[in-house]
Amino acid sequence: MTALSTAPRASHVATALAQPVSALSLGAFRIALGALLIWDCWRFIKYDRVWRYWVAPDMHFTYSGFGWVTPLPEPWIHLAWLTVGISAAFVMLGLFYRPAIVVLTLTFGYFFLLDKAEYLNHFYLVLLFLLLLCVLPAHRALSVDAWRRRADGLQTVPYAAVFILRAQMEIMLVFAGLVKLTPDWLAGEPLGIWLRAQADTHPLGWLFHDDWIILAGTWGTIALHLLGAPLLLCRRTRLATFCVYAFFHSANAGFFNIGIFPWLTIAATTIFFAPDWPRQLARWLLGRFEDLPPEKAPVPAGRMPLSRLTLVAMTAWIAIQIALPLRAGAFSSEVRWSGDGHRFSWRMRIYDRQADGQFIVEAGDMQWRVDPADYLTERQASKMLVRSDMVHQFANHLEAIWKSAGYGEVAVRAEILKSLNGRPRQLFIDPETDLTAVSSSAFSPDPWVRELEVPVWRAANNRMPQEVHAHSALPARHPEQD
Repeated sequence: MTALSTAPRASHVATALAQPVSALSLGAFRIALGALLIWDCWRFIKYDRVWRYWVAPDMHFTYSGFGWVTPLPEPWIHLAWLTVGISAAFVMLGLFYRPAIVVLTLTFGYFFLLDKAEYLNHFYLVLLFLLLLCVLPAHRALSVDAWRRRADGLQTVPYAAVFILRAQMEIMLVFAGLVKLTPDWLAGEPLGIWLRAQADTHPLGWLFHDDWIILAGTWGTIALHLLGAPLLLCRRTRLATFCVYAFFHSANAGFFNIGIFPWLTIAATTIFFAPDWPRQLARWLLGRFEDLPPEKAPVPAGRMPLSRLTLVAMTAWIAIQIALPLRAGAFSSEVRWSGDGHRFSWRMRIYDRQADGQFIVEAGDMQWRVDPADYLTERQASKMLVRSDMVHQFANHLEAIWKSAGYGEVAVRAEILKSLNGRPRQLFIDPETDLTAVSSSAFSPDPWVRELEVPVWRAANNRMPQEVHAHSALPARHPEQD
């Protein structure tokens, strides 16, 4: 296709994105996101998570290129977290919105980058939303700023502001379904492991004794994402699909401890409704009690021109958001096992990984066996032992400790037994490899990570013989779930 033939299409797209629409849905999304972050901020304070996650650990697993991001000393780190909550309140109210959203994004991003052990997909989603809101006019409606400017009458934004949020949600929802197309998930695992564990404690636990219920849940989840995401784009099916999504996420909140994620997703899904849905909803509710005058035209005709830079930035954002989840396909390794390409790819709650292990530090003729719990918090240790890049990072941390103590050449090996979705435990890392002498690649599989020995597994129909592994009696940690 020639450049001349694509130019008219690009022009049509630019024209559609420049059409003015109501700013109400954007304002409602801003309010919901700010309120949820205030709630999450309070939960972290209530359960002392700031101290447990970022003060108590002696070591933090930093992201590549962000080793300079380190925790502030007390009490400043607590004040920084309080700033997250205060700026979220300003964003929710739409008060001094521009500086507030920038402060919120910087402070939340700071905590996000402090430790890979605390990575969660919903934290990543929040950060993406905040970055987008930094450039979107989300304060033009339902905000104190709009009230102070006496911005009465019609408050509009270009359709591009709504479109980019819809695109971000579509990408997340579709990939959340695609990544579940694995042999384990289609066979009912690890959902079966988690639900059967609640069979005798949850009020609905009696349902989880039947395999068909588990399989209906796993296959239904895939259908909900792969079919539900495009159905949200269709006006006729949007409300019904939204109701199914709301029920699904509410059920998730009841069965699993996953913080604000279900409510965040429900709130963000409202962006698919008409941009003036809050006005339509208010009129519908008021119309139950009184007769209302005819509604004026919701938005004026015309265009709100978008710069070429804006269009290029939108295209680049969408391309990156699609490329990040797809990158896992470039690895020949099994991402469920190795973790290659796992982060930033919406692989949510599809793993149950357990591991135990120790590290062997060698310097000359001396050797030490190191329990990770001696240097990490229990939470950090449990997450590190199932992630190869963090195993490599911890090995280099041990090397630095021994060298600072005056030892010369130091080698560090790892003996880790790991289980995926109920499989028998197997060696995760080559125990003969000196991890300080190898690198961890972001673009290719690491040869020192052992291959998964049992590719397909269904824990409900397979029982591990006692003789499968001499180390099978090692105590199990609580299941690690993303």
